[in-house]
Amino acid sequence: MWFHEHPYPPYIPKNTTRLIVGTLPPPRFSTGALNDQDVDFCYGSSNGMLWEIWDRLYNLNLVFENTNHAIEQRKAFLKRERFGICDIVGGAYRDKIDASDLGMQDVQLRDVLSILEQHPKVDTLILTGGNSKNGPEYFLRKLLKKATIPLECTDDQVPRKHQFVCAGRTITAHSLTAPSGTANRTIGSMPAYKEAKMRDPKYNTLDFRVEQYGRVFLST
Repeated sequence: MWFHEHPYPPYIPKNTTRLIVGTLPPPRFSTGALNDQDVDFCYGSSNGMLWEIWDRLYNLNLVFENTNHAIEQRKAFLKRERFGICDIVGGAYRDKIDASDLGMQDVQLRDVLSILEQHPKVDTLILTGGNSKNGPEYFLRKLLKKATIPLECTDDQVPRKHQFVCAGRTITAHSLTAPSGTANRTIGSMPAYKEAKMRDPKYNTLDFRVEQYGRVFLST
């Protein structure tokens, strides 16, 4: 068993209003064994899709390479759009060296509620995963339950929407379909995806995410 420690502290620029909340990046980001298409920054995995989705939604013309230029492009975007990134998992033990959320054991959570208190302009959490075991929403629910803070569902359609009160203000939480390949099977079973695929055989799971994420990112 080995300890998978999150390689990055929360990245929360001044005036941030929206926090992206995930779990852990692939282990190679903690061991330093990045490939040429990885970006040494939050959600920088060449296997992940979040930055590719943002690239399409915001016409960013990002480079996908292991360079400082790639990192600075991403930081500039986050500051401009007032996004921060604060994954909810600080570290976890694993039997196998993989990126599976289900494989995390003895999970150490970051105190996201205290972080919200420290950043009073944040009013939105965007969770890169749902309420399946060891997903971001699953862990947020654990933190809220421990703090005896009710979580109210305001929209049960994917991407689900919840609200809770923290530090004297209402926080909205959106739960997206995860931007990783492991969620492709889930997307493939969704009626909305099947209908879109029938209309356009070239339609794929990335297209589906771009549409879903756009409804959240471009409206909050």
